[in-house]
Amino acid sequence: MFNIVLVNPQIPPNTGNIIRLCANNGCKLHLIEPLGFELTEKSVRRAGMDYRDLAYVQQWPDFQSFIETTKPSTVWSYSSKSHRLYTSVEYSTDDYLMFGSETNGLPDDVSHSVPENNRLHIPMQGNSRSLNLSNAVAIVSYEAWRQLSFK
Repeated sequence: MFNIVLVNPQIPPNTGNIIRLCANNGCKLHLIEPLGFELTEKSVRRAGMDYRDLAYVQQWPDFQSFIETTKPSTVWSYSSKSHRLYTSVEYSTDDYLMFGSETNGLPDDVSHSVPENNRLHIPMQGNSRSLNLSNAVAIVSYEAWRQLSFK
């Protein structure tokens, strides 16, 4: 299934929602440090992350370690600054779907590591800044899964 990558997530309930999402849609979740919270048992329960045992979740100390170890073949990144629609591409089972933090988006060096053609966005009204991170991940991951006929 797909790999969801969160680079420097800051808000525990968003990550908790995404863990629950991954438990339900079968995606693997990769968390790139630094996180804006500690991923301890206590904080996990408080943030509603009690689905962690049902989802594949892996933490990485930094983006470089993640890239060197996983060697992803296809990475798609999502940003309100991109111009290509998330629905305009064909997703494959082992793709990596990468999202930045709620407060700062993707760091420039991480964003520029993704080919420009793989930088996508979710359309919004012109006066909107951004979507909630967990909503954005849900929208994209279900579109990718839909393209595979939910197999």
